[in-house]
Amino acid sequence: MTTVIDRKLAELGLALPEAAAPVAAYVPVVEAGGLLHVSGQLPFKDGALMTGRLGEDRDVAFGTEAAQRCGLMLVAQIKKALDGDLSRVKRVVKLGVFVNSTADFTDQPKVANGASELMQALFGEAGRHARSAVGVAALPLGAAVEVDAIIELA
Repeated sequence: MTTVIDRKLAELGLALPEAAAPVAAYVPVVEAGGLLHVSGQLPFKDGALMTGRLGEDRDVAFGTEAAQRCGLMLVAQIKKALDGDLSRVKRVVKLGVFVNSTADFTDQPKVANGASELMQALFGEAGRHARSAVGVAALPLGAAVEVDAIIELA
């Protein structure tokens, strides 16, 4: 069955990856009080982790794509947690975007737009959200970006 989200992904030339298994002692998604709390997701492209440090060996365009790829993994995790029923997503409440960047790199908000714009493209007005975009000294496995989310359920 093709859903609205599937059609929007196709229009964007994107596809959801397989939901990644945790790499440490945590679960990918916790449902509590009508909210899904989605653990931080890393960016994968063509099966490979997108690594590097913004402001050092990676630029804003790379980071923006990495954030979008994190967003795709978030949606994959949400879909898996909801047994495939993305129509239960009432609102993307908040994204937390962590950018592996140098001390003088200040374009974290531009990088974070990769995930934010994806949520809006897929979920419409319900995809508009609060957000944090912060630079960090390092991320797991050398990832360029990591994004977590809070999702309200219908």
